[in-house]
Amino acid sequence: MYLATTDAAAKVSEMPDASEARRGRVAGPVLALGAVSLVTDISSEMVTAVLPLYFVLQLGLSPLQFGFLDGLYNGVTALVRLAGGYAADRGGRHKLVAGGGYALSALSRLGLLLAGGATAGIGAALAADRVGKGVRTAPRDALISLSSPPDTLGRAFGVHRAMDTTGALLGPLAAFALLWATADAYDAVFVVSFCFGLLGVLMLVAFVPGHREFSAPGPRKQAGPGALDLLRVPAFRRVLYAASLLGAATIGDAFLYLLLQRRLDFAVSWFPLLPLGAAAVYLLLAVPAGRLADRVGRRVPFLAGHLALLGGYALLLAPTDGRPLLVGVLLLLGVFYAATDGVLMALATPFVPSERRAAGMAVLQTGQALARLVAAAGFGAAWTLWGVGTALTCSVVALAVALAGAAVLLPRTERPRTESPRTERPRTERPS
Repeated sequence: MYLATTDAAAKVSEMPDASEARRGRVAGPVLALGAVSLVTDISSEMVTAVLPLYFVLQLGLSPLQFGFLDGLYNGVTALVRLAGGYAADRGGRHKLVAGGGYALSALSRLGLLLAGGATAGIGAALAADRVGKGVRTAPRDALISLSSPPDTLGRAFGVHRAMDTTGALLGPLAAFALLWATADAYDAVFVVSFCFGLLGVLMLVAFVPGHREFSAPGPRKQAGPGALDLLRVPAFRRVLYAASLLGAATIGDAFLYLLLQRRLDFAVSWFPLLPLGAAAVYLLLAVPAGRLADRVGRRVPFLAGHLALLGGYALLLAPTDGRPLLVGVLLLLGVFYAATDGVLMALATPFVPSERRAAGMAVLQTGQALARLVAAAGFGAAWTLWGVGTALTCSVVALAVALAGAAVLLPRTERPRTESPRTERPRTERPS
């Protein structure tokens, strides 16, 4: 119905980095955005790594309260994502909107510092951080897709996610070192996190080109369908439904780490290092998973990643203990993110016109965020009311059913119907 891939290819062919991308290199804007994400993820993961301990052990929140805050942390940005995507597409202000989101997330670290132990203040700071993330994510991913050829989208997103995950590796290490050096002073973690967040904003301003700087010259095309009008595109709608269905059966990572600590009963000072295992696997597999998705199709790796997550849930229910449990869960969680995070954006991109790229990605990310809000709150409530074993069993069944539904929903072709196959191109060229 809407031809996005051809338009994007036409623009990319006139970009200075297009020849490098065809030779296997990633475009410059993707690398610059990856560097910004690396620094910003150091900031965010420093806080994320200590929040479960800070909430449950120091502040004494119940699993139900933590589930509500974790759901708020991931789902409060629904309307903000849509507004951010629309604002970025309007006039091509992707860099400006993304920069505002990065700045708001950095300032939220100071909000955590000022909130003390007040649940309302903590919730407001988390909401501000998620609003910032919601505002910036769609414009950032739109910049990545608009600066990359259509047949290398998986690799481009894979490289960006690998750099992003490098920050996710360094963030918990920094948090662990600070807590060890300051005798569990969480305030120090929040201050250092703010400094890294501010550095990420400065790098974005200095090194990331705006949309207009790498778009093809010429008059701007008329706007395509609005953000909600994209739901009328059958293929995009199927991708959205499948991603949302799977998101509604996905419990938060923080719950998995809390379950590991509960099962293995290790010292809480080691808790911030748990995300390192999953992040290391993600870092190693993000680029290979993106390349594989470009070759065999993005549908298969996306489903396989959720199958790996299902294996992680089942492993937590099994009588396995000790190192096999720890390594197995973290390994499967890393495989899940490597095969799904950037791959989903690459899967949806061909069905979204270039002039509505940020809005389309915002709609997709909003569906996931709302679904994960339901999943986090539901798992927290099930844990509180029925116990952790019953809650995990429900999660395994829900994810298995969601996987079957997503396999039916996801489109089996990744090209818009209006695009002609390469074999139909007339051979009018003469060999030189």
